[in-house]
Amino acid sequence: MPAKAKKAADADITFETAVEKLESIVEAMESEELPMEKLLVQYEEGTKLVKHCESKLQAAEKRITQLEKNLEGELASRPVTLEGED
Repeated sequence: MPAKAKKAADADITFETAVEKLESIVEAMESEELPMEKLLVQYEEGTKLVKHCESKLQAAEKRITQLEKNLEGELASRPVTLEGED
């Protein structure tokens, strides 16, 4: 698969699919049966998946809103402030 097509396909995978792939990579790496070259390829793929998951989590965090009533009694939304954030 060409690099551009693979990148586009990777962008389309769900968070859950990326986590499953990461778990599979970790299992393969922990098996100690992979040659060094395959370990490096797996490591590179894993780092891309971690970045993808982080991106998905950041996007989800931005979408999370808390509904509250404003002074007129209408529902309004505002970003949730997570503990530890200033």
